[in-house]
Amino acid sequence: MKKNHIFLTIVLMALLSSCSLKKDPIGFSEITVPRDTTDNTVEFATREQMNAQRNALYSTIRDAQEAWYLDYLVFSEVHADNAYRGTSGNELSSLEAQSQDGINKNIARDWNAMLNYVSNANRIILNIDFVPDPSLTQAERKQWKAEALIFRAWIWFDMVRLWGDIPLVLQKTPDVTSDNIEEVYPLLFPSRDSVQKVYSQVVKDLQQAAQDAPDVTPGDKFLLSKGVANALLAKVYAEKPVRDYAKVIDYCQKVQDAGFALESNYGDLFDFNTNTKDAKLRNSSESIFEVTYMSGSGSWVTWMFGIDLANVNSRYDWAKWITPSRDLIAAFESEGDNIRKNASIVWGKPDWSNHYPSNNYPFMYKTRSAYNSIIKLRLADILLLKAEALVQQNRLDEAKNIVNQVRSRVQLSSLPASVTGSKTAMEDAVLKERRLELAFEGQRWFDLVRNGKAISVLNTLNQRDVGRIKMLPLTEETILLPIPQSAIDMNAELKQNPGY
Repeated sequence: MKKNHIFLTIVLMALLSSCSLKKDPIGFSEITVPRDTTDNTVEFATREQMNAQRNALYSTIRDAQEAWYLDYLVFSEVHADNAYRGTSGNELSSLEAQSQDGINKNIARDWNAMLNYVSNANRIILNIDFVPDPSLTQAERKQWKAEALIFRAWIWFDMVRLWGDIPLVLQKTPDVTSDNIEEVYPLLFPSRDSVQKVYSQVVKDLQQAAQDAPDVTPGDKFLLSKGVANALLAKVYAEKPVRDYAKVIDYCQKVQDAGFALESNYGDLFDFNTNTKDAKLRNSSESIFEVTYMSGSGSWVTWMFGIDLANVNSRYDWAKWITPSRDLIAAFESEGDNIRKNASIVWGKPDWSNHYPSNNYPFMYKTRSAYNSIIKLRLADILLLKAEALVQQNRLDEAKNIVNQVRSRVQLSSLPASVTGSKTAMEDAVLKERRLELAFEGQRWFDLVRNGKAISVLNTLNQRDVGRIKMLPLTEETILLPIPQSAIDMNAELKQNPGY
């Protein structure tokens, strides 16, 4: 791939210098190109080669801990009101203070990583129909393509919510010649597609995938299944550009009908069995999609949050990431929600006092060993999203029943009549319930933005949360992240978001 990168760069520069095209490419990124054949070349000739691409896709997901989990939690928890940065550093500090800019290295690495994830999915989507090997069955072609479509749509969904307009890569790039340079240039240096176009493509991908994706497999939730496609469609249709509450409810119901069920014990979703030295639960009845790690081949990301319970030598030896905020802790305590608080937060005695006194210091506790799963989608999220949509349709009794079901599991009383009889009060109750239920699961920022609460909630944090870095005012423009300046330098067709 490196040779292809260099070769195409040289060819493009030579062609541009020899023709009259009035464009001046500053650089080239292989991330933006959906690799890497001409229209007349079969890139993958055998079933084995395509199966290797499918396996690589799932390996990409399992290995995407830095961008799609660790940094994702910074964007969704630290950038909101659930957490402080933890460790020092300009990248995390600016996101906590709402002062991020285009040179933030973490934002740049995640932009590049997510585009690369799309490229990996496109290797399957754009090639699988042309594999000549008859041993690759039609059923396999449909399923594997559907899985890749789900992953691509998921990444685009996350990107469009973080950055707004993004480049959509939907076709291969042919070999560059002097005859086709005008056609090829936009593929090599794509501009940003509108938010509306991105959402339309995400919906199209997910609806297609829902037809051919594998059924939910109870013993394997690390599978891009119909349940995942329907859960994502529910979440997509809750967003303003394509908002349709009837469809949110419909797709949430499809998820419920697939056989998912709340685990009876909330803490089991995240617990570690000290006797077996392994995660207590994998592939739970509640999980829609989780990245599983088995004993002996765990993930490294847990040590970024606290002690790895699978490692007897693990220590609080440096200031970790995603430190629970006073505001979140107060929200748990005001509700008397000890079960979810204790499953989400653990207290230690480190050698530092960045945000709290060192003798009583909280740490994020939902990823507590190298063998615990990273749960990306679960039923409680979908149920509460359904409740959110029901409230907007003034179906308050139905919404109340869902919220009370979720609260009952953690031994909280039902919502009072003073709340359940008011649409405004129910909106606030569902948003609060989502915060407590899904803390440190990558939902809070998006919940606030989707419900139009981000500015009002975050712009009062300087007064409400004394442990937080002094924040700049959040504006409609700075709700979106900046496009990395390094990406703009490489591709002059990209334009910076307003406000940066």
